[in-house]
Amino acid sequence: MKLLTAVIRPEKLAEVKQALTELGCNGLMITEIEGHGTQKGIIQQWRGERYKVDLLPKVKLELLVKDSEVEKIKRVILESARTGEVGDGKIFIFDNVAQVIRIRTGEEGEKAL
Repeated sequence: MKLLTAVIRPEKLAEVKQALTELGCNGLMITEIEGHGTQKGIIQQWRGERYKVDLLPKVKLELLVKDSEVEKIKRVILESARTGEVGDGKIFIFDNVAQVIRIRTGEEGEKAL
């Protein structure tokens, strides 16, 4: 099992969720976050004054997936979250999830996914 974490634009969330649902992905955690990468924020103007917004709103998706599904899910997120502009986000894939336990049934491992 692997933990796949994706940081995407908030406006792409519905499209990514729909693509993951169509793929058959049934477990997803979503967190609203703020941050910046290479972009380092943006300059905005309000009432004639310019100011820098260095922490931009993003959405973090976390999925615990079987090893065999990682490439499919990665590809679906890449295709559905991409705009081609700076700030599209990143995908992180973490190895070796030690254990998963479904609280309701006590199932462990991939059965708990």
